[in-house]
Amino acid sequence: MALIHNWLPPSPENYEALLFIWKLFPVFASLQWAVSWYGMGKTSTPSRLNLPGRIAWLTMESPGFLTLLYHMRTLAPASLPWQNKVLAALFVIHYSYRAVAFPFLQPSMAPIHLLVWISALAFQLMNGTLLGAWLARYGPTTEAEWAGRVSTLQFVVGLGLFYVGLMGNYYHDEELREIRRREGRRQEAVARRAGKETADVGKHYAVPEKGLFKKVLYPHYLLEWVEWTGFCMATGWAMPAALFVVNEVVSMLPRAVKGKRWYKEKFGEEKIRGRWAVLPGIV
Repeated sequence: MALIHNWLPPSPENYEALLFIWKLFPVFASLQWAVSWYGMGKTSTPSRLNLPGRIAWLTMESPGFLTLLYHMRTLAPASLPWQNKVLAALFVIHYSYRAVAFPFLQPSMAPIHLLVWISALAFQLMNGTLLGAWLARYGPTTEAEWAGRVSTLQFVVGLGLFYVGLMGNYYHDEELREIRRREGRRQEAVARRAGKETADVGKHYAVPEKGLFKKVLYPHYLLEWVEWTGFCMATGWAMPAALFVVNEVVSMLPRAVKGKRWYKEKFGEEKIRGRWAVLPGIV
């Protein structure tokens, strides 16, 4: 059943129109270079328009994979090749962690501004619609079409890259969580000795030291790009998947560069010397 006639799911003409709009996203994302404010995470500031971090994250990230699943259910033919199903499953696996588990694994989360929430929600809805429609109807939908598009080797290498990125992403996220857990344990020990109760650790930060953090300050960004590049490779470099990678990079790169500046201001040049923002040897 269509939720919005000819748009959700999209007709072939509207799918092409949405794809064209998605190609323009880098123009809008580049505006981040001119704006110092970003209302979430390290740079979250008090505002009446702030939303609770965990709930905001869950509700702005989950619509992407839910939209993809909706398109797989409503647009796909009865016999869809296994490749389509595997790629859809990879998308759901990523966002089952990133959208659903991630906010509740965090020891604490800063508030998220309403404008950031709206922007992230729009990104997810557009991305989920285009990838879901491509996987369900507008990409290859027979084994013969897949055979002419992607070799088995390329598909397998793409899946391998996806899992390298996924596991690396989880590892580095866990290191960031452990920084806050350690601080929580330290505060609990101090409070016990003083006979007091401990409060939420809140916005406690330190320079991470493990894994790729030794070389870059945002390896979890880099590994997410690796993840979706692998996914894109497995699709045969399909336009919606390629745009997903490009649009992630252009939206996250400014945050990484500004984040390095934040680390430098907070911890000093010496503490982060020799570390890049996100791409070793480049930026």
